[in-house]
Amino acid sequence: MSEKTASSATRLVVISGMSGAGKTIALRALEDLDYYCVDNLPAALMSAFVAAATIDTENPHQRLAVGIDVRNRSEDLQRVPAILAGLAQQGIEYELIFLDARDDVLFKRYSDTRRRHPLTGDGISLTDAIMLERKRLKPVSVIANRVVDTSELNVHQLRRLMATELGMVGGELSLLFESFAYKRGVPADADFVFDARCLPNPHWDARVRPLSGRDAAVKDWLAAKPEVMQYLDEVSAFLDTWLPRFEADNRSYVTICLGCTGGRHRSVYLAEKLAEHFRATREQVLTFHRELE
Repeated sequence: MSEKTASSATRLVVISGMSGAGKTIALRALEDLDYYCVDNLPAALMSAFVAAATIDTENPHQRLAVGIDVRNRSEDLQRVPAILAGLAQQGIEYELIFLDARDDVLFKRYSDTRRRHPLTGDGISLTDAIMLERKRLKPVSVIANRVVDTSELNVHQLRRLMATELGMVGGELSLLFESFAYKRGVPADADFVFDARCLPNPHWDARVRPLSGRDAAVKDWLAAKPEVMQYLDEVSAFLDTWLPRFEADNRSYVTICLGCTGGRHRSVYLAEKLAEHFRATREQVLTFHRELE
C-alpha cells in the first residue's frame, strides 16, 4: 500500500479520556457513522492497526476510530504523541478527542453504576484512582485537538455532539432514530415523534417478552403482523417525502423518535428498521435506544 493511497482515503479518530466520561458511547456513535472502531487498543499497536485496516488498496477502510484509555501501560501513553506524529508523516489525517468530566461527576457515575474503576486496585480509593488517571493521561490530554467536558451531557447529547459539532460527518443531513418508553416521557429534543402503542405488543407473548426489538425472535414476531408492516411503510414514506425539505433548509441533524409503552420491543424494532431503510441511501444514520442503554 502506498502512502498516497492511505492519506487520500483514511481518517483516524482517536477517542481518549477519563473513565466514565463517555468513551464507549462516543465510539458507538462513530460505529453507527460507519467508522471501523476498536476500543481499548494498546497504543503501541495503533500504527499496525491503521496499516492493517488500509492494506486493501481496492477497498480500504476510509474511517477508523480507536479508543485509548488508562488501561494502557504508562510508557505507551507517553508515546502517543510520537505515534500520532509518525502517522501524520505517513499522510494519515487524524484527530484526537479527549472526553473529560468533573471529578464529582465521575465519582457519582461510578457510584450510581457500581462499576469498578480500572485503577481501583490494591486498596486505592475511587478518589485517588481518578487523580492517578488524570496524571497518567496527561501526555494524551495535552495534545488533544479538542477536550470535551461531558459533565452536563446525557448519552443522547453526547452522540449528537459526535455526529455534528465535532465534525465526524460531512455536510449531509444526519439522522438519529431513537426509541423510548412513553412512561418515562418523550425525548425533549425530538424533531418527529411516532407513537407505536397502537401496534400489537410482544410484551404479552411470554416467549419473546424478555427479549428486545433487536432480537431475531421479536423481529420475526413483529414482521408477521400486517399492521406493523403498514405502519413502517407509511412512516418511511412520510420521512422520504419530508426529510429532503429539512436538507433544503440547511438543517444538519434531525432526531426521529419512536415510542411505545416499555421502549423495548415495538419502538426498538421500528427504529432499527427505519435506520436500515435510510442507510441504503445515506451515510449519516445513527440509532439510540434509551431504555436499553
